[in-house]
Amino acid sequence: MRINVLVAEIGSTTTVVNAFNGIHDNCPTFVGQGQAPTSVGEGDVNIGLRAAIRDLSESLKVSDIEYDELMSTSSAAGGLRMTVHGLVYDMTVRAAKEAALGAGANLHMITAGKMRRTDLNKLKEINPNIILIAGGVDYGERDTAIHNAELIRGLNLNIPVIYAGNIENQEEIKEIFKDTQIKLYIVENVYPKIDQLNIEPTRKVIQEVFEEHIIHAPGMGEVREMVKGPIMPTPGAVMLGAKLLKEEMGDILVIDVGGATTDVHSVTEGSDEINRILVSPEPISKRTVEGDLGVYVNLKNIVNRIGIDNLANKLDISTEELTALVENHKPIPVSDIEKRFIEELTLEAVITAVKRHSGKLRDLYGPSGKKTIAEGKDLTNIRYIVGTGGALTRLPNRFQIMKSIALSNKGNELLPNKEVQILVDNNYIMASLGVLSEKYPEAAIKLLKDSLGIM
Repeated sequence: MRINVLVAEIGSTTTVVNAFNGIHDNCPTFVGQGQAPTSVGEGDVNIGLRAAIRDLSESLKVSDIEYDELMSTSSAAGGLRMTVHGLVYDMTVRAAKEAALGAGANLHMITAGKMRRTDLNKLKEINPNIILIAGGVDYGERDTAIHNAELIRGLNLNIPVIYAGNIENQEEIKEIFKDTQIKLYIVENVYPKIDQLNIEPTRKVIQEVFEEHIIHAPGMGEVREMVKGPIMPTPGAVMLGAKLLKEEMGDILVIDVGGATTDVHSVTEGSDEINRILVSPEPISKRTVEGDLGVYVNLKNIVNRIGIDNLANKLDISTEELTALVENHKPIPVSDIEKRFIEELTLEAVITAVKRHSGKLRDLYGPSGKKTIAEGKDLTNIRYIVGTGGALTRLPNRFQIMKSIALSNKGNELLPNKEVQILVDNNYIMASLGVLSEKYPEAAIKLLKDSLGIM
C-alpha cells in the first residue's frame, strides 16, 4: 500500500506512526495508526519505528507499507533537556523559560543571577541537550550573562549554547566561546525592554538546534536520514497544532494528560479588560508542564492530592479496594472501575494543571483605596478547549472532565467561561499534524478539524 506521508512520534515508551493520504489534494485523509514499544533500551529507535510500521500494515490488513515522505517528532531519551540561566527570575529568566517550554523543552535547571560552583556541578550532572543563557534588557546590565558564559565555557562541555540576552554582549559572548568545541547560537534578546517579551526567535532556534543534535539519541542518525522535513520535540509539535487552530478558529486551550506529566498549551492574547490591569507581560503562546501530574508514572501523587478516603468515597469503594487499584494500576484501564479511577485522577490533573497555567485577579489596598490587578495568563477569551493524549481522547467522561474547568472557578481565577466549546482530538494526531503543518499547512488544518469533529 502506498502512503503519501508517515509521521512518527518517537516517545519515551511508545512509538506511534500515523499515515496520511491525499496530502496534495483538497481531501486529505487519516489512513490509520500503528504503534510499538520504543526501542531506546535496545540501542536503536529504528527497531521500534519499524515495528510500529508493521503494526500499521497489520491494522490496515496489507502486506507492506510504502511511503513518499517520513516526518517525525521525538520525546525519546528524555526529550529535549534544557537548562536556562538568566538575570532576574521574574524578568529575563521567566522570558527564557517561556521560550524553552514553548519550543517543547523539558527544563531540568533554572538559575537567576551569577552561577555558583554548585550550579556548575548540577549542570554537568544534568548533561542537557541545550544551554540557554539570557540576562539584561538591551543596553542594560551586562556582567551576569558574561560571568555565566565564562563559567559554562570553562566546563568544556560539548553542548550547544544559545545566547538570548542583552544585545550589547553579543560580540563578547562570541569571543568567550571562540576556539571551543561548543556550538554557539546568537539570538535576539528574549526580554529586550522592561515588560516586553520577545520569545518567538528563541523558540525557533531551540527547535532548529534540537533537530540538528537529535542524532545523538540511539539510532536517530538513521531516522534523520530517512526523514524529509523537520524532527521536532513532540510538545513543540502540539504547540504548532494549537497555533494552527488559533489562526483558523480563535483562541484555544489544549490539554494533554499523559502517564508522566500533564501539558497545557494556550494560544490567546487575553481580553482587553484584563490586559489593562495585567502587572507583567504574558506570551500569546504559552506551555506549562506539570511533572507531578501523570496518571501512570506519577499516579500516586494525584491519589495523595485527592486523599485516599475522599477518592474511595467518590468511587464508592472501600479504601482496601482503592489501595489494590493503586498498586495494580495498568497503562490502559480496562474494567469500568479502572476507567472511573483514572477519570477521577484525570479530573484532578486537568483542573490543577490549568489553574497553575492560568492567572488570577488580586485586590491591593493602599491610601487611595482598593485596586484590582491581574497576574498570570488570562484564559477568559478562550473559545475552545481541546483534549489530546491518551486520557482525554479515550476516557468515557472526557467531555465532562474538561467542562469542569470553568465550573471550578472560585471567582477570581482567569479561567475559560462556561460557554467554551469542548473538542476532542479523536484520532490522537495533533502532534503529527503540528509537524505536518510545517510543509502542508492546509492539509494539516483540514485533518485536524476532521479529528476534532468540525465540518
